[in-house]
Amino acid sequence: MAHLPPKLRVLLVDDQPLFRRALATLISAQFDMTVVGEGENGRDALEKVRSLHPDLVVMDVNMPGASGVDGVSAIRGAGFATPIVMLTVSEDDDDLFESIKAGASGYLLKNVRPEDLFEDLRGVMRGEAPIAPAVASKLLEALRTGGIPPRAGAHAAVPAETSLTRRESEILQLVADGLSNKEIANELTITEGTVKNHVHNALEKLHLTNRVQAAAYAVRQGMANPENVRD
Repeated sequence: MAHLPPKLRVLLVDDQPLFRRALATLISAQFDMTVVGEGENGRDALEKVRSLHPDLVVMDVNMPGASGVDGVSAIRGAGFATPIVMLTVSEDDDDLFESIKAGASGYLLKNVRPEDLFEDLRGVMRGEAPIAPAVASKLLEALRTGGIPPRAGAHAAVPAETSLTRRESEILQLVADGLSNKEIANELTITEGTVKNHVHNALEKLHLTNRVQAAAYAVRQGMANPENVRD
């Protein structure tokens, strides 16, 4: 009997259990892949990498508690070179740029065909860096114009230690202006769910509990005009 090569050991990190389980079933049905563990946020990702030593991590970007970007940063900071592919619904520039800067090996969208996803995952193990066509042009344009934008905009007076992303700072200013999540989504041409995730992550990083505290913080930091803040 021929000796079969070892299967690619995959760790899945996504805060939606139904999606995670469905994807695990699809991946494990591949002749050369198996799912060795699952997590629901970036914090889980580091713990699972430490305990399971997977060959590859497939991780969402926007997750409560600790985002995928946080997870990539933590894994790289702990000295692991494990390939990490972001699999997300977000086409947001900030999510893309921050993931790549943190050390992600690829950035794919959840509308990818399963067979294409499997080939992309195999490609990562050959040293390739898959980027979804819908966002690849953004990355190329950023590189053409001088590189990926910095984590925080020059106009945002947020202390570096808060580690707010550029998009989180932008949304915090709009929260301070009294805009609802739906209004912010329309203003920035992103989904309301993406806004909710950014607001949640910003509150977590700033150790705040609600939008009123966030608005007050934005005013104190000079990110918003007090006269524009609505109740």
